[in-house]
Parts: sequence; C-alpha cells; structure tokens
Amino acid sequence: MSDLWAAKREQSRKGVEPLAVRMRPRTLDEFAGQQHILGPGKLLRRMLAADTVTSMIFHGPPGTGKTTLAELIARQTKRVFVRENAALVGVKRIRDVIDEAQRRLELENKRTILFLDEIHRFTKAQQDVLLGDVERGLITLIGATTENPLFAVNSALVSRSTLFRLETLSEDDIIAVLRRTIADKERGYGGLALEVTEDALRVWAVKCDGDARRALGALEVAVESQRRRDEETKRRSDEVEATTASLRLSVSSSLLIDAAVAQDSIQQKAALYDASGDQHYDHASALIKSIRGSDPDAAVYWLARMLDAGEDPRFIARRLAILASEDVGNADPRAIMIAASCFTIVERIGMPEARITLSQTAIYLALAPKSNASYVAIDEAMKDAAEGRTIPVPMHIKDGNVRKATQISVSGKDGDAYRYTHADGIADPHLGVIGAQDYLGVEKQYYRPTTHGSEKVLKDALERARAARGPKDVEA
Repeated sequence: MSDLWAAKREQSRKGVEPLAVRMRPRTLDEFAGQQHILGPGKLLRRMLAADTVTSMIFHGPPGTGKTTLAELIARQTKRVFVRENAALVGVKRIRDVIDEAQRRLELENKRTILFLDEIHRFTKAQQDVLLGDVERGLITLIGATTENPLFAVNSALVSRSTLFRLETLSEDDIIAVLRRTIADKERGYGGLALEVTEDALRVWAVKCDGDARRALGALEVAVESQRRRDEETKRRSDEVEATTASLRLSVSSSLLIDAAVAQDSIQQKAALYDASGDQHYDHASALIKSIRGSDPDAAVYWLARMLDAGEDPRFIARRLAILASEDVGNADPRAIMIAASCFTIVERIGMPEARITLSQTAIYLALAPKSNASYVAIDEAMKDAAEGRTIPVPMHIKDGNVRKATQISVSGKDGDAYRYTHADGIADPHLGVIGAQDYLGVEKQYYRPTTHGSEKVLKDALERARAARGPKDVEA
C-alpha cells in the first residue's frame, strides 16, 4: 500500500535543508578541487572508469567533500549507499548492514557501499565484524576522517583500504562553487535578481579557509538577511501613504551583496587546529623545519598560527630549546642560552607578552649557523653503549682509590702513569697544549664538527687535540 503522504513529508524535509546540502554536487564534473586524485589519469578516476572501486579511506580537513565524494562514487558505480557515524554505530547495526548487503547482492545483484564518518572512532569489536566481509568484497567500506589514518585508524582496516587525502579547496575553487550556486535556478539563487560583487566572493573565499560548506553558509546568511531587510522595507513603505511613491522608488528591485555584507555574514576564520591531533604536530613540525631551513618569515608565521589557535606557549618554548641543541648546537653556543632564557621568561610572564620573546628566539635560531654534530655524536655513542662491544675503562683513568686497592702500577698506552693535566700547565686545545693521553682505549670519533659558525673554531681545536693524543687501536 502506497504512502499518500510520503511526497509531502519529503518536500517538508527538503524545505529545511541548508544551502550547502542542497548544492552538493550530483556529478563528478560538479565536484570542486581534488584534481590530484580525480584529475585525468589519477588513481581514483582510473578506479571509477574501470569500476574497480575497493574499500578506501578519505582523510583531510573539514569541508573538502569527503561525504559528497563517497555519495558520488556510489551513484556512479550504481551501488547502494549506507551512511553511518563510527562514533554512534554499534556492532548489531554493522551486522544488520552486512546481512542486508549480502541479501541485496544475492537477490538483486546490487553491491553496497558503507560510508563511515569519523572512522577514527571505530572500535576493535566493530572492526572485527567488518574485516572479513570487507576483504571478500561483500561490502565496500569508505571511511572519512580529519585525522591521519596511519595513526588514528586500526592498521587492519588501513591495510585493506586505499588511502586518499583530500586537500583544502583553493580560493578559486571556492569562488567557482559560489558562482555555480548563485546561477543555479533549481537549488541555488538563480531565480533571484542577485548581484554579488567580486570583493564579496573574495571575502568568503579567504575567510572560509578552504571549507566550501562555510562559504555556502555565509552566502545563504547574506542573501536571506538581505531579502528579509528588503521585505521589511517594502512593508513599511506600504504603511506610509504620504511618501509611498518616492519611497518605493528608493527600494531596489535586486539584491546587492558587497564586501561589507559578506564580512558581516561570516565569522572570523576559525583556526584549523586540534591541540591533541594532527594539526598540533603538523604546525610544530612546520615551525621547526622553517627554523632549521633558516627562514625566519615562515618560522614567525607558523609560530603565530600556533599561538592564535591557543597552543600552550610553554610547549613552543620547549621545542625551541630542543632545536637550539639539536640543530644549532656548537655552531652558535649562545643559541641554547637564548632558548633557556626564552623558556624561563615564557613561564614567568605568559601570554600575550610571551609572543614577543618566542618570536625573538625563533628568529635568532632561524638565522644562527646550523650544526647537528652534537646530536649525531650522542646518538652514535648511545647506540654503541647499548649494542656495541663493552669498552672497559682504561686502567690509568680509573678511580685512584681503586688503583691503590689493587696495587697496580698504572700506565697509559705510552707507558706513563696518569698525567694530571694541570701539572703540565694549562690544557688548552685551542693552543695545542694538551695532555697526550688515551681516554677511551679504541679509535672512536663520535664528534665530527662542521665548519659552520663557532664550530669551525672547535673543529680546529679538536684536530690539534686528536693529533696530540696520537693514533689508537681501532675497535674490533
């Protein structure tokens, strides 16, 4: 028996759909951006052309079209589309979906796509229910997440899926979406006498930060608020008899959206930053690599992004202190002192003043000469200490009480007992004055200084010191 009110209910539901929902692309040609996976000859486009779509995971920022793309794939491959949220779905529902998919395949020869939003919230129990049927192809899984799936999704699912990263849309992509919406007579505003300036489009394209959903939401707010304003103006004009004619002439027959209206219709950019997620580590990595690459402008920008998003300034100060040793090292020994002072100041004064100290330190470190020789030296020595042959302490540099207790005549490799450096004068490797003794017993050179900055002076001193000690046995 047919439901006489089904069409009415469907119309009511569609009547409250936001503009962003109404304007979802219905074909791949309408889909904005993502040419790195959907362009001619790219992997996803090839999979669709050959109808060899397998389970996949879409990951990337919000508003890049992950859900829409999954729906388009289902439509193009003529598969049934089932949408669930991984944070809300239970094992029973998963089993029901699998059973329905199996029945559909056996009786109707139709395949099923299960779209799981927030797939990083998928539990082990849910994974175990799905794995076998996903692997056999009974059901095609498409997951969506804003996290890095290599860290956030169970490895068993990742190994059975093709990973696609969706990038934020460019400003031109956003403007193209807005133009299509303004011209669309069926779902958009093509039926209105609407004029949107270039400046207004550019405001939305910049402020939405690559999120098409935010841009369309701003357009909807701007248009509807302007319509309400004009309707109210016309209503009031009808109530004023004496000036009806002149007032009506002043009411525009079209809607104008300029930059000022666009600004008022969208919030300030919301920083795409999760203090416990990928953005936290991505931005920290960008800051460190910019400093390591001697680019103070990039370093200050990434620093500003982190602070603007509410990152703990102490976390940034710790990262700068680590970098001062790891990447600058002895090429500029002042760097670690500046970083240490920065950490102290940041802890004591806090934001917003701490931003200046962090900026000063980041700029100094970016422009300092670079050396990771100290970092490499300790890591190599730690590896030898943990994995290599144990090197005994040479007898002539053992504790004096130990030598006396064993009544051993202590001699170095050159036949001399331990020589107290200060008894021979001031030991200064920079001047070539050094006690020529062996302190390790085997030939090992962990510290290999560069010729950058102050480390060149240390390199010269080290070469004189090693020459004075003479050759040693090479470790077997």
